[in-house]
Amino acid sequence: VIEEYRDNRYRIIIKEIPFQQQRDKIEERIAELVTEGKISGIANIRNESDLKEPVRIVLELKRDADPEIVLNQLYEYSPLQQTYSINLLALVDGKPRLLNFKELLQEFVRHRVTVIRRKTQHLLSKARQRKHTVEGLLLALANIDEVIRVIRTSETQAQAKERLMAISCPAAMLARALGDEGFAQFQKERGIAEEYFLTPVQADAILRMTLGHLVNLEQEKLASEHRSLLENINEYNRILSDEKNILEIIKEELTEIKNKYGDPRRTEISDQEVGSFNIEELIPDEMMVVSISSAGYIKRTPVSAYRAQRRGGKGLKGARVDDEDPIEHVFLAGTHDYLLFFTNLGRVHWRKVHELPELPRDAKGRAIVNLLNLQPEEKVAACRPVRDFSLPDHYLLFATARGLVKKTELSAYGRPVRGGIIAIKLREGDELVGAVVAKKGDEVLLATAKGMAIRFRESDVRPMGRAAAGVKGISLIGDDRVVGLVVAEPDACLLTVCAHGYGKRTPFGASTVASGTEEDTENGDERETSTAAEEALEEEPSVEEPEAVEGNGDEEGEVGSQFYYRTQRRGGKGIRDIKTDARNGPVVGVAVVHEDDEILMMTAKGKTQRLRVSEIRLVGRNTKGVRLMTLDEGDTVVAVKRIPAEPGNATESRE
Repeated sequence: VIEEYRDNRYRIIIKEIPFQQQRDKIEERIAELVTEGKISGIANIRNESDLKEPVRIVLELKRDADPEIVLNQLYEYSPLQQTYSINLLALVDGKPRLLNFKELLQEFVRHRVTVIRRKTQHLLSKARQRKHTVEGLLLALANIDEVIRVIRTSETQAQAKERLMAISCPAAMLARALGDEGFAQFQKERGIAEEYFLTPVQADAILRMTLGHLVNLEQEKLASEHRSLLENINEYNRILSDEKNILEIIKEELTEIKNKYGDPRRTEISDQEVGSFNIEELIPDEMMVVSISSAGYIKRTPVSAYRAQRRGGKGLKGARVDDEDPIEHVFLAGTHDYLLFFTNLGRVHWRKVHELPELPRDAKGRAIVNLLNLQPEEKVAACRPVRDFSLPDHYLLFATARGLVKKTELSAYGRPVRGGIIAIKLREGDELVGAVVAKKGDEVLLATAKGMAIRFRESDVRPMGRAAAGVKGISLIGDDRVVGLVVAEPDACLLTVCAHGYGKRTPFGASTVASGTEEDTENGDERETSTAAEEALEEEPSVEEPEAVEGNGDEEGEVGSQFYYRTQRRGGKGIRDIKTDARNGPVVGVAVVHEDDEILMMTAKGKTQRLRVSEIRLVGRNTKGVRLMTLDEGDTVVAVKRIPAEPGNATESRE
């Protein structure tokens, strides 16, 4: 128990110890853990056990210690919590199966039903046999002198049996011996006749009896036994007539056991460990850089491992990669976040970030197939950290390379399944490139590899089911493809990064709505309308977007209100975001950034660059931008991610 013994000072009092553990050993082990530093926050350990309290170990905590965390550390590292294995393997229909508790109880009840049914059937068979024998004895008792004479005068047992079966008994005499109910049942089985004879089975039973037993037969005892057998037979038939009767017997047996061994249960069956133990309480909530290579190797590294550098640097050595296995995905997430892995087959898998292998920044990583139950030919296409799936009016918004977008309620993805669940229906030749969490009233921006961008409201995309394909978000020109999806923030900027290490930062600006198209492709049918205003959105007038000045690679343009990303209707061709040419290369990623943020870039060969956003000057849209990272020959930037100014609040970020 935890109790406060002084102002803001707590102590943990241990009053029970696990089975097979010793009080002194536990005290010594706790002291060792405190010395080793595995358990922090304990100031003093005192053993106050006596005859009245056989176990009382007092742990006084430091002033700044959280008693719940210390208690969970004790459960985790000390012998205060012990694990005992239980084998729930059972034979089900002759085959071994591993059962859960509910299935185990169901199989136990099913087994007891089978046992009781077989037992009752056996007792019924024995009772019927005995009833038949008793009826034969009553028949013999009616002519006992003749029966004895026949047995004495017969030369062989077979002759005696044949002669006994010829002895008759009047129906009236047998009726008096069996009683009305017994005789009625007898007639139902043997038929109505004026006289009755012994059956072969009854004759054999009489011949097996000694003469002493035969002459000592009492009619009243036999009649009483016959009545008792009839009652038992009726009861057995009642039990076998309905399974509910068998279940009632099981309840009575369990009640009898409960009354006999009625001590209160000392153990508790729970889906949590002692003290509502949660391993996450032992794990600090910190930001992690998670990277996945194209061959499917994954790792997480603390953000603190990447120090900030000045713009234009060559970066730090990151993951060790082969030329055939470049880095494909990089993102930031808190250790307590859920990580949604969206695959090329349109499925989504779950993992907690702290469950991923934590490795140095230059490590290659571990194979992701050891963490996720992926199907053959299935690989990760995008990832998204989520902290809470129950947020109202929050959606997962997807974008594909061919310009489709889809919006589904976030809660639809909150039920993990071992083999993953359907996330989005992908068309042939298309792939998932991004997923963001958007709330009601947000606006999103799609960016393409050739430097186009379109900003539209999330309300332009109606909510769909998980298996839907989506609707058109942007009309692509030629072989252009979507490379990024972000939630537009009016007070933030859009950072655009190209493959050759160049990029720029441009404000989103306030929301203004233009007309556009409407298309619905959830069920495969397309309806598209086009307006003159939409055609005008294909490119910005040249007067608004001056060409960047060619120079040494650090060109910068002026910023004015005419260079903001205005809001359009989805489905248009968008506006120019950045010039993509031989110097810049195609756009590889976009991110929403604020002045106090930092960004993390990673190259295909594993180099990483951490850069302060404030070092990137604000420029207009239709410019080439500035050098952000100097690359080695043959290397290219593959991803860019934002590092929030306050990592503890990083879960608010959506990009």
